[in-house]
Amino acid sequence: MTFPALPSVLVETIGAAGAVLTTVCWVPQATKIVRERDTRAISLPGTALCVIGVLLWLVYGLAIVDGPLIGSSVVTLAVTSIILALKIRHG
Repeated sequence: MTFPALPSVLVETIGAAGAVLTTVCWVPQATKIVRERDTRAISLPGTALCVIGVLLWLVYGLAIVDGPLIGSSVVTLAVTSIILALKIRHG
């Protein structure tokens, strides 16, 4: 689906807002897990799939040389990888 009538600045702003929100949304979860060391409510397969998906987005962003996608993917990959590592460590 494309919206040819939308100005490119608006499209870039929407993309940047989406990248920021989907990156920042993991911070509270990671903070809670680091503080409490409790990962019982976190799904190992779901978290692993998320990490793999973000890694693939990073590879895609690098392939098309998209700065915002690369930046958000790096941060999201770091945060979700911490969650995955703590899930593996603490069960």
